[in-house]
Amino acid sequence: MRKIILMLGISLDGFIEGPNREIDWHLVDEEVHRYFNETLAPMGAFLAGRVTYELMAGVWPAADADPASPPWMAEFARIWLDMPKIVYSRTLGRADWNTTIARDVVPSEVLALKAQSGGDLVVGGPDLAASFMRHDLIDEYRIFVHPVVIGRGKPLFPISDSRMELELAETRTFGNGVVMLRYRRPGHSTS
Repeated sequence: MRKIILMLGISLDGFIEGPNREIDWHLVDEEVHRYFNETLAPMGAFLAGRVTYELMAGVWPAADADPASPPWMAEFARIWLDMPKIVYSRTLGRADWNTTIARDVVPSEVLALKAQSGGDLVVGGPDLAASFMRHDLIDEYRIFVHPVVIGRGKPLFPISDSRMELELAETRTFGNGVVMLRYRRPGHSTS
């Protein structure tokens, strides 16, 4: 069965975006970007909320043809364009680039998607991540801690009365100070 993997960057003080939804503090250099490419290329699908999808759609469809794009960005553009995508939105009218629109996170539908063959599924976007967490659908967390304190914004983990136990599966430190923490639900394999 495929895993659902949440991949998000956070500030050292635990925020995934600033108070005005800004993420300009993310330190994504060539090394980090190449890690993303290597990790995301074999995935089975990208799952995103509308805001994240529109942000990605505003950059990646043309990045591989842009002569100013470094090779690792052009490579990611091809990965993003070719990857099946599901965007969760109640308002989006249409989506391009190998994208299906789902109106709501329906746990039984997500579990059916997990049961299909293919690569793992990666969740991106703060609101969609919160919804997947509420429905207990995430198998693995890959959190990229950026060496910056932004003071306020949207926290990665919303306030909750439930406790979640996780096992550390991997850590990786990048040259720019970003640290990747990979946690999984107990009982899941490390692959």
